[in-house]
Amino acid sequence: MITFKDVITNEQIRTYIEAADNSLRALGFTEHSYAHAAKVAETAKYILSVLNFSEREIELAQIAAYLHDIGNLVNRIDHAQSGAVMAFRILDNLGMSSSDIAVIVSAIGNHDESTAFPVNAVAAALILADKTDVRRSRVRNADISSFDIHDRVNYSVRKAETLLDDEKKLFILQLDIDTSYGSVMDYFEIFLDRMILCRKAAEKLGLRFHLFANKQQLL
Repeated sequence: MITFKDVITNEQIRTYIEAADNSLRALGFTEHSYAHAAKVAETAKYILSVLNFSEREIELAQIAAYLHDIGNLVNRIDHAQSGAVMAFRILDNLGMSSSDIAVIVSAIGNHDESTAFPVNAVAAALILADKTDVRRSRVRNADISSFDIHDRVNYSVRKAETLLDDEKKLFILQLDIDTSYGSVMDYFEIFLDRMILCRKAAEKLGLRFHLFANKQQLL
């Protein structure tokens, strides 16, 4: 059985993640390297663990989360689909079962907001984990004066915290935003589609999605 440890220690996979992130760096995008992959995997694990999913489903979510952005190696456009195909080939060559591959590939292929849909629980956990990873440390542009809106929004987030209340069936994203760099309106301008997707993903897991910015509920 292929484990999450097998995936994160695989040199081929590490090469693809690094190369994909280098492509995004050249395009001026925020960090999508090991830190993002690991953060998304940890949050996906947290979500399904709190909801008492099986150990294997949790591990599949971690694997999908760790691999979800490798398609950027091919191109930023349609990276969810190219990443799903890459993941299929990698995991098939490693000897993973077809049933496990099917879950992971479906999740990766459905994680990007332009074409995304929470087709299964793993996909829902991946969407929530990916779209809530907003933080200052992902900004690579050292020149604040040249920030675009994506840089401003990510840099303005001093802290982002995800909380899951299984009793109340709530998934909450709490943001601490420094409005001297970006406004709450800026956040909505580029992240509204992502937040709508988070709501759908939360509903797939039987949850309601709430967004708080500077202690004010926005969704």
